[in-house]
Amino acid sequence: MKLIYSVHKYDVFMFTYLINSRIYKYLSILSRYISKTADGPLYLLLAAFLYGYQGQDSLFLKTLLLSFLIERPIYFILKNGFKRNRPAVALENFTSQITPSDQFSFPSGHTSAAFMVATITGYFIPVLLLPLLIWSTLVGFSRVVLGVHFPTDTLMGMILGVSVAIYSLNQIIV
Repeated sequence: MKLIYSVHKYDVFMFTYLINSRIYKYLSILSRYISKTADGPLYLLLAAFLYGYQGQDSLFLKTLLLSFLIERPIYFILKNGFKRNRPAVALENFTSQITPSDQFSFPSGHTSAAFMVATITGYFIPVLLLPLLIWSTLVGFSRVVLGVHFPTDTLMGMILGVSVAIYSLNQIIV
């Protein structure tokens, strides 16, 4: 329990430092746009493109579908199991920049999906790996800037997304 309290204390310190920084106002404007790129429609567009271009036998498409079939239930179980309050609930006198889609914050679903898609896409199109990892990192950072996640929420989202992507790749490719 002491470890969880220490992590939360660190999270609150880092979060508070960020929202009190001089560039927070500018970061929050940019973060709205970055965060929206991971809302979901682009993933559906990617799946539709792969289906149209490569057909139903596409290993890329099969890996994406398997990964979402695994990641979403794990994400919901973790989110509803830990029941970690979002910053707006956990911190006095703080209001997030956007309204989150659900009640709890751990792990970050946006970050998880972004890293999962980045990892899988990077496997099939290696030249895109670095730009997509930068994008997914910015997605996680944007969720903290917008006030809907603490830093460790996005860290766990990254771990979940990459882990599920690697597992799915091993199931489909091997």
